[in-house]
Amino acid sequence: MKLEGKIAVVTGASKGIGAGIAKALGAEGATVIVNYASGKADADAVVAWIAEHGGAAFAVQADMSQSADVIRLFETVGTQYGTLDVLVNNAGVAVFQMIDDLTEEAFHTQFNLNVLGYLLAVREAVKLLGPTGSIINISSILSTDPYLASSVYAATKGAVDTLTFALARELGARGIRVNSILPGHTNTPATHGNFAGELGEKILAGTPLGRFGEPEDIAPLAVFLASQDSHWVTGESIRASGGVRGIGY
Repeated sequence: MKLEGKIAVVTGASKGIGAGIAKALGAEGATVIVNYASGKADADAVVAWIAEHGGAAFAVQADMSQSADVIRLFETVGTQYGTLDVLVNNAGVAVFQMIDDLTEEAFHTQFNLNVLGYLLAVREAVKLLGPTGSIINISSILSTDPYLASSVYAATKGAVDTLTFALARELGARGIRVNSILPGHTNTPATHGNFAGELGEKILAGTPLGRFGEPEDIAPLAVFLASQDSHWVTGESIRASGGVRGIGY
Protein backbone atom coordinates (compact mmCIF):
# COMPACT_ATOMS: atom_id res chain seq x y z
CA MET A 1 0.00 0.00 0.00
CA LYS A 2 2.39 2.65 -1.27
CA LEU A 3 -0.13 5.47 -0.91
CA GLU A 4 -1.87 4.56 2.34
CA GLY A 5 -3.23 7.67 4.05
CA LYS A 6 -2.61 9.89 1.02
CA ILE A 7 -5.22 12.20 -0.52
CA ALA A 8 -5.26 12.37 -4.32
CA VAL A 9 -7.22 14.39 -6.85
CA VAL A 10 -7.52 12.96 -10.37
CA THR A 11 -9.14 15.26 -12.91
CA GLY A 12 -11.11 13.86 -15.81
CA ALA A 13 -11.29 10.56 -13.94
CA SER A 14 -14.66 9.20 -15.02
CA LYS A 15 -13.28 7.29 -18.03
CA GLY A 16 -10.19 6.18 -19.87
CA ILE A 17 -6.71 6.92 -18.56
CA GLY A 18 -8.04 9.06 -15.71
CA ALA A 19 -10.30 6.28 -14.47
CA GLY A 20 -7.46 3.78 -14.70
CA ILE A 21 -5.18 6.04 -12.66
CA ALA A 22 -7.87 6.76 -10.05
CA LYS A 23 -8.46 3.03 -9.54
CA ALA A 24 -4.73 2.30 -9.28
CA LEU A 25 -4.18 5.06 -6.70
CA GLY A 26 -7.15 3.82 -4.70
CA ALA A 27 -5.86 0.24 -4.82
CA GLU A 28 -2.60 1.47 -3.30
CA GLY A 29 -4.40 3.04 -0.34
CA ALA A 30 -5.02 6.64 -1.43
CA THR A 31 -8.32 8.37 -0.85
CA VAL A 32 -9.23 9.51 -4.36
CA ILE A 33 -11.28 12.52 -5.39
CA VAL A 34 -12.70 11.51 -8.78
CA ASN A 35 -13.31 14.65 -10.80
CA TYR A 36 -15.67 14.68 -13.74
CA ALA A 37 -17.20 17.35 -15.99
CA SER A 38 -20.41 15.65 -17.14
CA GLY A 39 -20.11 11.86 -16.76
CA LYS A 40 -21.58 11.46 -13.28
CA ALA A 41 -22.62 7.84 -13.77
CA ASP A 42 -19.15 6.89 -14.99
CA ALA A 43 -17.50 8.76 -12.09
CA ASP A 44 -19.80 7.03 -9.61
CA ALA A 45 -18.81 3.69 -11.16
CA VAL A 46 -15.12 4.48 -10.57
CA VAL A 47 -15.90 5.43 -6.96
CA ALA A 48 -17.81 2.17 -6.52
CA TRP A 49 -14.94 0.13 -7.99
CA ILE A 50 -12.46 1.69 -5.57
CA ALA A 51 -14.80 1.03 -2.63
CA GLU A 52 -15.34 -2.57 -3.71
CA HIS A 53 -11.57 -3.06 -3.68
CA GLY A 54 -11.19 -1.72 -0.16
CA GLY A 55 -10.40 1.91 -0.96
CA ALA A 56 -12.07 5.27 -0.36
CA ALA A 57 -13.21 7.74 -3.01
CA PHE A 58 -15.85 10.30 -3.84
CA ALA A 59 -16.78 12.16 -7.02
CA VAL A 60 -16.80 15.93 -7.52
CA GLN A 61 -18.16 17.65 -10.61
CA ALA A 62 -16.06 20.51 -11.96
CA ASP A 63 -15.25 21.91 -15.39
CA MET A 64 -11.48 22.23 -15.10
CA SER A 65 -11.36 25.01 -17.69
CA GLN A 66 -13.44 27.26 -15.41
CA SER A 67 -11.65 28.99 -12.56
CA ALA A 68 -14.70 29.06 -10.27
CA ASP A 69 -15.21 25.30 -10.68
CA VAL A 70 -11.55 24.57 -10.01
CA ILE A 71 -11.59 26.70 -6.87
CA ARG A 72 -14.74 24.92 -5.67
CA LEU A 73 -13.16 21.49 -6.25
CA PHE A 74 -10.09 22.21 -4.15
CA GLU A 75 -12.07 24.05 -1.48
CA THR A 76 -14.12 20.85 -1.15
CA VAL A 77 -10.92 18.87 -0.68
CA GLY A 78 -9.59 21.40 1.83
CA THR A 79 -12.80 21.38 3.84
CA GLN A 80 -13.00 17.59 3.84
CA TYR A 81 -9.34 16.74 4.51
CA GLY A 82 -7.36 19.93 5.07
CA THR A 83 -4.51 18.62 2.96
CA LEU A 84 -3.58 17.07 -0.39
CA ASP A 85 -0.75 14.76 -1.40
CA VAL A 86 -1.22 14.05 -5.11
CA LEU A 87 -2.70 15.93 -8.07
CA VAL A 88 -3.10 14.14 -11.38
CA ASN A 89 -3.96 16.62 -14.14
CA ASN A 90 -5.70 14.48 -16.73
CA ALA A 91 -8.86 16.28 -17.92
CA GLY A 92 -8.45 17.14 -21.57
CA VAL A 93 -10.04 17.45 -24.98
CA ALA A 94 -8.80 16.79 -28.50
CA VAL A 95 -10.15 18.34 -31.71
CA PHE A 96 -8.36 17.11 -34.81
CA GLN A 97 -8.49 19.54 -37.74
CA MET A 98 -6.29 20.21 -40.72
CA ILE A 99 -5.02 23.79 -40.76
CA ASP A 100 -7.45 24.74 -43.54
CA ASP A 101 -10.32 23.91 -41.18
CA LEU A 102 -8.89 25.45 -38.03
CA THR A 103 -11.35 27.45 -35.95
CA GLU A 104 -10.66 29.80 -33.08
CA GLU A 105 -13.28 27.96 -31.04
CA ALA A 106 -11.40 24.68 -31.36
CA PHE A 107 -8.13 26.40 -30.44
CA HIS A 108 -9.52 27.99 -27.28
CA THR A 109 -11.48 24.89 -26.25
CA GLN A 110 -8.29 22.83 -26.25
CA PHE A 111 -5.93 25.38 -24.69
CA ASN A 112 -8.46 26.40 -22.04
CA LEU A 113 -8.78 22.84 -20.74
CA ASN A 114 -5.50 21.16 -21.67
CA VAL A 115 -3.21 24.00 -20.55
CA LEU A 116 -5.05 26.66 -18.56
CA GLY A 117 -6.99 23.96 -16.74
CA TYR A 118 -3.76 22.32 -15.59
CA LEU A 119 -2.36 25.63 -14.39
CA LEU A 120 -5.56 26.52 -12.52
CA ALA A 121 -5.50 23.13 -10.81
CA VAL A 122 -1.88 23.55 -9.76
CA ARG A 123 -2.58 27.07 -8.50
CA GLU A 124 -5.25 25.74 -6.17
CA ALA A 125 -3.53 22.47 -5.30
CA VAL A 126 -0.37 24.11 -3.99
CA LYS A 127 -2.46 25.70 -1.24
CA LEU A 128 -2.99 22.18 0.12
CA LEU A 129 0.07 20.21 -0.98
CA GLY A 130 2.72 19.50 1.62
CA PRO A 131 6.50 19.16 1.21
CA THR A 132 6.25 15.63 -0.23
CA GLY A 133 3.47 16.49 -2.67
CA SER A 134 3.42 15.14 -6.20
CA ILE A 135 1.87 16.71 -9.30
CA ILE A 136 1.48 14.48 -12.34
CA ASN A 137 0.50 16.04 -15.65
CA ILE A 138 -0.86 13.75 -18.36
CA SER A 139 0.65 14.81 -21.67
CA SER A 140 0.94 12.78 -24.89
CA ILE A 141 3.58 11.47 -27.26
CA LEU A 142 1.96 13.82 -29.79
CA SER A 143 3.84 16.60 -28.03
CA THR A 144 6.93 15.35 -29.86
CA ASP A 145 5.43 13.08 -32.56
CA PRO A 146 2.33 14.89 -33.87
CA TYR A 147 0.30 13.38 -36.65
CA LEU A 148 -1.87 14.93 -39.33
CA ALA A 149 -4.60 17.29 -38.11
CA SER A 150 -3.20 17.37 -34.55
CA SER A 151 -1.37 20.70 -34.63
CA VAL A 152 -3.38 22.44 -31.91
CA TYR A 153 -3.76 19.40 -29.67
CA ALA A 154 -0.06 18.58 -30.04
CA ALA A 155 0.77 22.18 -29.17
CA THR A 156 -1.23 21.94 -25.95
CA LYS A 157 0.70 18.85 -24.95
CA GLY A 158 4.01 20.48 -25.82
CA ALA A 159 2.95 23.27 -23.48
CA VAL A 160 2.18 20.71 -20.77
CA ASP A 161 5.71 19.30 -21.00
CA THR A 162 7.20 22.79 -20.78
CA LEU A 163 5.06 23.91 -17.85
CA THR A 164 5.91 20.64 -16.09
CA PHE A 165 9.61 21.50 -16.12
CA ALA A 166 8.96 25.15 -15.24
CA LEU A 167 6.73 24.24 -12.30
CA ALA A 168 9.21 21.62 -11.09
CA ARG A 169 11.80 24.38 -10.81
CA GLU A 170 9.36 26.77 -9.16
CA LEU A 171 7.93 24.31 -6.63
CA GLY A 172 11.04 22.30 -5.84
CA ALA A 173 11.94 24.61 -2.95
CA ARG A 174 8.64 23.58 -1.32
CA GLY A 175 9.45 19.90 -1.75
CA ILE A 176 6.71 19.46 -4.37
CA ARG A 177 7.62 17.31 -7.36
CA VAL A 178 6.12 17.85 -10.84
CA ASN A 179 6.36 15.30 -13.66
CA SER A 180 4.46 14.45 -16.80
CA ILE A 181 3.48 11.16 -18.41
CA LEU A 182 3.32 10.92 -22.19
CA PRO A 183 0.96 8.08 -23.09
CA GLY A 184 1.10 6.59 -26.54
CA HIS A 185 -1.90 5.36 -28.49
CA THR A 186 -4.18 4.10 -25.75
CA ASN A 187 -7.56 2.40 -26.05
CA THR A 188 -10.12 4.59 -24.29
CA PRO A 189 -13.74 5.56 -24.97
CA ALA A 190 -12.45 8.78 -26.54
CA THR A 191 -10.16 7.00 -28.99
CA HIS A 192 -12.32 4.07 -30.12
CA GLY A 193 -12.34 4.16 -33.90
CA ASN A 194 -9.37 6.51 -34.15
CA PHE A 195 -6.90 3.72 -34.79
CA ALA A 196 -8.79 1.85 -37.48
CA GLY A 197 -7.60 1.18 -41.01
CA GLU A 198 -4.31 2.42 -42.37
CA LEU A 199 -3.52 4.68 -39.41
CA GLY A 200 -3.91 1.81 -36.97
CA GLU A 201 -1.74 -0.41 -39.10
CA LYS A 202 1.02 2.22 -39.17
CA ILE A 203 0.85 2.67 -35.42
CA LEU A 204 1.06 -1.05 -34.72
CA ALA A 205 3.88 -1.48 -37.22
CA GLY A 206 5.82 1.26 -35.43
CA THR A 207 5.15 0.00 -31.90
CA PRO A 208 7.95 -2.29 -30.72
CA LEU A 209 5.69 -3.95 -28.14
CA GLY A 210 3.18 -4.70 -30.88
CA ARG A 211 -0.17 -3.49 -29.51
CA PHE A 212 -2.12 -0.42 -28.51
CA GLY A 213 -1.88 0.69 -24.91
CA GLU A 214 -4.53 0.33 -22.23
CA PRO A 215 -5.24 2.62 -19.25
CA GLU A 216 -3.81 -0.16 -17.05
CA ASP A 217 -0.47 0.33 -18.82
CA ILE A 218 -0.31 3.99 -17.79
CA ALA A 219 -1.64 3.73 -14.24
CA PRO A 220 1.39 2.00 -12.62
CA LEU A 221 3.63 4.84 -13.77
CA ALA A 222 1.29 7.31 -12.09
CA VAL A 223 1.46 5.26 -8.89
CA PHE A 224 5.26 5.36 -9.06
CA LEU A 225 5.30 9.15 -9.53
CA ALA A 226 2.75 9.63 -6.75
CA SER A 227 4.71 7.54 -4.27
CA GLN A 228 7.98 8.09 -2.46
CA ASP A 229 9.58 5.53 -4.78
CA SER A 230 10.10 8.53 -7.09
CA HIS A 231 11.21 10.96 -4.38
CA TRP A 232 14.24 12.05 -6.47
CA VAL A 233 12.34 12.43 -9.76
CA THR A 234 11.01 15.84 -10.78
CA GLY A 235 10.77 17.91 -13.95
CA GLU A 236 10.67 14.77 -16.09
CA SER A 237 8.46 13.90 -19.06
CA ILE A 238 8.22 10.12 -19.20
CA ARG A 239 6.94 8.28 -22.27
CA ALA A 240 4.62 5.30 -21.85
CA SER A 241 4.04 4.34 -25.44
CA GLY A 242 5.18 0.79 -26.03
CA GLY A 243 8.26 2.21 -27.70
CA VAL A 244 6.57 4.35 -30.40
CA ARG A 245 8.87 7.04 -31.78
CA GLY A 246 8.81 9.22 -34.84
CA ILE A 247 6.17 7.49 -36.94
CA GLY A 248 5.03 9.48 -39.96
CA TYR A 249 1.27 9.52 -39.72
